[in-house]
Amino acid sequence: MTEGTESRGADAAVPGSEAELAALVADSFRQKRKLHICGGGTQSRASVAADSVLTTREIGGIVAYEPGALTLIVRTGASVGEIERLLATEGQSLAFEPMDYRVLLATDGTPTIGGMVGANLSGPRRIQAGACRDHLLGVRFVDGQGRIIRNGGRVMKNVTGMDLGKLLCGSHGTLGVLTEVALKTLPSAEAQKTLVFGGLSSREAVAIFSTALATPFEVSGAAFFDRTAWLRIEGLSRQVEYRCERLQALFRGRDIDTLEDGKSRHLWRNLRDVRHFADRSDAVWRILVKPTEAPATMEALERLGGESSLDWGAALIWYCGNADCAAVRAAVPEGVVTLARPGPGGTGPAFINEAPGAAALAASLRNVFDPAGIFNPGRMGR
Repeated sequence: MTEGTESRGADAAVPGSEAELAALVADSFRQKRKLHICGGGTQSRASVAADSVLTTREIGGIVAYEPGALTLIVRTGASVGEIERLLATEGQSLAFEPMDYRVLLATDGTPTIGGMVGANLSGPRRIQAGACRDHLLGVRFVDGQGRIIRNGGRVMKNVTGMDLGKLLCGSHGTLGVLTEVALKTLPSAEAQKTLVFGGLSSREAVAIFSTALATPFEVSGAAFFDRTAWLRIEGLSRQVEYRCERLQALFRGRDIDTLEDGKSRHLWRNLRDVRHFADRSDAVWRILVKPTEAPATMEALERLGGESSLDWGAALIWYCGNADCAAVRAAVPEGVVTLARPGPGGTGPAFINEAPGAAALAASLRNVFDPAGIFNPGRMGR
């Protein structure tokens, strides 16, 4: 589900129920009226060539929460903050650590569960816990003809045929309008520490990541920026102490600092939300690569001007610079490139480079789920 409000229409349609939303979509299908699907309006820079806006922000509320079963069923207009506060009362969390784009994009609004799932928002812990889609158990959504579809289940042991939730997650509102999701929840870590390695090149940082992530010490964050690499360790207090000691012994000979729990949490929130590029005026690009290709890709990007950082153990590059789309595409011939934030007055395609065959596959799926092409035109290549 794409968060945003830019379209040709004036006022947004704000249905208060799934049935009302389905009726609005069915009417738009009959009239071939293009819709910009949005949640809390936190990504207002995203350009969608629609006739009107359809927001799910009033379709909220918690359907069921069973802490003992580690499951949560929630309507998609609910805010991410509301859900995180609820889970915290039971010592649980969304383990995939969803990013909050508001600081980077200089927008307000309220991040919603629908926007989180629709964009597959996944933070630094993705390398250990998996992405948002890996925690999605089931969905309800409205397709491009106004039909209400339910898929998946409400428990972790679930076998119900094709997992459509995996398709909807990360589709940016182009396949359907999510109305309800079932999510897996997990206990929050009791403690955490971060090991800090300074004065590194990107190649040295990736070598440290490769070694640390191959150990049994459950590194839950591996990031790099401004010649500094960070490794996060989480768990029970005794586990964290032991794992840090073992990792420090593994990298004996290097100068290693340690951030204790509070400072560690603050650091990883900032890294998750890419706050280190929030005050820059240049465009910000989100680039997925093979970790082994990250150093060469960073070097190619930085030759264009600007700076880069690494997350996900070097599988995710954030690049901030004033290079144009063609230059960025040339620097990243095989990675998946997304324009997260345009530069001053700038525009550009949201996706300028996708995995081979991805565009054709996406088009085929959209023809099935949204045959009239009314959902978020201009996103995901259509």
